[in-house]
Amino acid sequence: MTFDLLVKNANLPDDRTGIDIAVSGGKIVAVEAGISAEAGRVIDAGGKLVTVPFIDIHFHMDATLSLGTPRLNRSGTLLEGIQLWGELKPLLTKEAVIERALRYCDLAVSQGLLAVRSHVDVCDDRLVGVEALLEVKDLVKDYLDLQLVAFPQDGFYRSPTAAKNLIRSLDMGVDVVGGIPHFERTMEDGRLSVKALCEIAAERGLMVDLHCDETDDPMSRHIESLAYETQRLGLKGRVAGSHLTSMHSMDNYYASKLLPLIAEAEIHCVPNPLANIVLQGRHDAYPKRRGMMRVPELMALGVNVAFGQDSCMDPWYSFGSADMLEVAHMAVHTGHMTSRDAVKSCFKAITENPAKTFGLEGYGIAVGCNADLVLLEARDTIEAVRMKANRLAVIRRGKVIAETAPRTATLSLQGRPATIEPWRYAPVEAGAN
Repeated sequence: MTFDLLVKNANLPDDRTGIDIAVSGGKIVAVEAGISAEAGRVIDAGGKLVTVPFIDIHFHMDATLSLGTPRLNRSGTLLEGIQLWGELKPLLTKEAVIERALRYCDLAVSQGLLAVRSHVDVCDDRLVGVEALLEVKDLVKDYLDLQLVAFPQDGFYRSPTAAKNLIRSLDMGVDVVGGIPHFERTMEDGRLSVKALCEIAAERGLMVDLHCDETDDPMSRHIESLAYETQRLGLKGRVAGSHLTSMHSMDNYYASKLLPLIAEAEIHCVPNPLANIVLQGRHDAYPKRRGMMRVPELMALGVNVAFGQDSCMDPWYSFGSADMLEVAHMAVHTGHMTSRDAVKSCFKAITENPAKTFGLEGYGIAVGCNADLVLLEARDTIEAVRMKANRLAVIRRGKVIAETAPRTATLSLQGRPATIEPWRYAPVEAGAN
């Protein structure tokens, strides 16, 4: 038997070690130790981690890499970012959005990020971003899964043409219904927007992903309405609440009611650690609040929590590098999630969990799954998060589409090694085999 690709001696995210992965026809055909066969290409993982690709379940690709156009966000605040996006939107061209999006997808592939859910603003009557990203979705389909959310950035009711444009966008082929209830003029308008958007999704058989309660106001409780509408309309498993940052300001009594409602409605919860931690709490003196939903508590209730990057070098966030391990790394710190099991759960929140939210098919390391894999320069998932490990090889449907050289440092120190490999610094528990 001859395989197209054979990955040898891999560690897997489920803690199995010394595993070989055989690939034919773009699919995984064997996952076991000691596979002996010819292959078109053999990759020796050498005891390093092989994982499924990373997934970014919350992003804004229509704005990515636009930082500096027409000016920089000098304050680094959310409000200036919104103002800056308002200045940039009239200047957008389809060609410019496509060019930036394709450049970003190149970067994403190099980081082992092969699936992205991107919100696209539909409040520009020209729908430039929608047209551009639908074209990008087709251009990158062979190497990256792009899912689009029709997002009324200026408010479904607050913007006079948002409702019409959202329907136009869905008719053009956008995949998911989006919204931003806390940005409406009143709490009641926000509640009504949740109702209307969920009804549109139910009528069309689509998923829902709302920017929800992205505020420090503990009385912003649109997630409660979202949980209700999800149950009323039979949308369980098809609805995501993104950001939910007001949750960090809610009292524990109300949270003890809210979190079980979220679990009961089977809502996917999407924190965005990088952006949330810097954009929220800006009006606080000390102590300053964190901009994160209650991630450990939600996970403990069995809620599917999936991390997003949100932004990368755009009006709202001047950092970012398409590195989902950086996102998990931040979540570990902001959520006090430093137990061994908690760090592993943060790795799942950038792989397995967003795959469920996305509805991604053929995802996994098992016979019959798509041969989409990433070889990381780390021993296990905890070390991958700690080091934000190099992506030594990125594989799509059994073909290597990106490679990065191992990280090696050369030393000139008397009596010390000539070179070091940082991944070998992984801790070993005393007495462990």
